[in-house]
Amino acid sequence: MIEVNHVSKEFVSPKKYPGLKGAIKGLLSNEKVTKVAVDDISFKINDGEIVGYIGSNGAGKSTTIKMMTGILNPTKGECLVNGVNPSKKRMDNAKNIGVVFGQRTQLWWDLPLSESFTILKEIYDVSDEEYKERMSFLNDVLGLAEFFDRPVRTLSLGQRMRADLGASLIHNPKVLYLDEPTIGLDLVVKDKIRDAIKEINERYNTTVILTTHDIGDIEELCSRIIIIDQGKKIYDGTLDKLKRTYGTCKKVSMAVKHIDRIESIDWSVITGKADSVVLEKDDEGKKVTLNFDNNDIEVSDIIHAAMEVTMVKDIEIIETELADIVKEIYNHGL
Repeated sequence: MIEVNHVSKEFVSPKKYPGLKGAIKGLLSNEKVTKVAVDDISFKINDGEIVGYIGSNGAGKSTTIKMMTGILNPTKGECLVNGVNPSKKRMDNAKNIGVVFGQRTQLWWDLPLSESFTILKEIYDVSDEEYKERMSFLNDVLGLAEFFDRPVRTLSLGQRMRADLGASLIHNPKVLYLDEPTIGLDLVVKDKIRDAIKEINERYNTTVILTTHDIGDIEELCSRIIIIDQGKKIYDGTLDKLKRTYGTCKKVSMAVKHIDRIESIDWSVITGKADSVVLEKDDEGKKVTLNFDNNDIEVSDIIHAAMEVTMVKDIEIIETELADIVKEIYNHGL
């Protein structure tokens, strides 16, 4: 469905200098600065996949999406969407894709929502029969009927996002690009948007590319994620693999009778490494939390060692959150 082959994007701009003299020098100088926004990225996305395309601010996510939608031309390499080069055949590509940007709208601000949908129906040359079937489905999954006749400017953020998602699907696109589709929404509306995306994907086998900072969106919707950092692809795989490979840090929290006996355990004898288990106590001295790498020691070994020296009243095993893994990748890379 989507092929991105060794794509790079460079932006060339005049060199800027500090201060007033620098501003004047910049006007007279021909020096240019080249910024590499996307650096030799390749990947393939199959029909019906929901893929999270994530990275920190400025990593190159939006630039890649703009090349896949045909807004920007790659400096090097090639994008193909359903066999079409987006930057060379923009009209053909537009028929295959739907786009939702969390901070922008494709709806006419002062018109009733129904009029916006009618205009989009004509733009995409959707037949009356297809439009009727499509609107019946979109009303079911997005609940558009409750505000369908109201001007777009009167809609709440949550209603507008549902309307924008519906508008992007009016022509039954093969690919749906979602950029922060749940930004600023409350939990109830977020769940509605996520459920709608799942149902659209399942019913029409729509390929979805999702860029978001909301880890909840990724966990709820995506089986695969691509992580980009400083213009380069640094991870492409499943969520499970990411957690298994980079989420090995765990915690075991225990309520015990004698914390001092837990403190006396020499964990280096068990693991063969110094400082392999880090101990934290709560303020009341009734609970202890042991932080460790699952590659060095198993959870069962931690619990067994504790139970040998004192009575353990309660145990909680805390896995590494996906948000923590992604945050660590953003900060330090893989």
